[in-house]
Amino acid sequence: MSFDRRTRIEQMRNADRARDRRNRVLVIGLSVVVVAGLVGFGTSVLLDKSEAADKEQAAAAQDAKAASTDKEKLASEPIKGLKTWDAKKLTRNHVTTTVTYPMKPPVGGDHSPVWMNCDGEVYKKAIPDMSAVHSLEHGSVWVTYTDKASAADVAALAKRVGKTPYSLMSPYQDQAGTITLSAWGNQVTVDSAADRRVDQFFAKFVQGAQTPEPGAACTGGLGAQ
Repeated sequence: MSFDRRTRIEQMRNADRARDRRNRVLVIGLSVVVVAGLVGFGTSVLLDKSEAADKEQAAAAQDAKAASTDKEKLASEPIKGLKTWDAKKLTRNHVTTTVTYPMKPPVGGDHSPVWMNCDGEVYKKAIPDMSAVHSLEHGSVWVTYTDKASAADVAALAKRVGKTPYSLMSPYQDQAGTITLSAWGNQVTVDSAADRRVDQFFAKFVQGAQTPEPGAACTGGLGAQ
């Protein structure tokens, strides 16, 4: 093989190697660009999600703060027509014999050893006074109504009770008013679920200062019969 031919072959091989190197550089460069783009996109998505989560948390915190402020305001307002009983005169013995209460529904006194479940419980039938009083001792609000209450009012009250721990609701035909709200030593009668006093009563007396046994259980007691 002549010298010129060998030279040309070597030159071609060198050209091929140079072309391969350029191709590898291009592939690596493109790969870096693609990876960088993906990283940048992923980072942007993560930042957007993080920012959205931060906004949601801030909004939730703001809503909770506003709700707490509203509750405090409602709890501080005087409740028109509120009846109260001397807590010192409301005995708290657990008894199994029938107790005759001086008010209907009762707001305190000796009661059954077993409480009514009161974790937002809505009872369709009348419940035992003696067990309901035990629930009041635990800091619950008891909503009662007669057949004079409208279906809309009953539904609105049931919705309110259903989302409120330490509350319960049941029909009560022997009470004087259409709708009555009772807590330990406290009671008010209203004619409508929209009455502001409903909000005031819940804000003030659900686990309120009147509670003889704050934080006591509202489950594991007597349920619907």
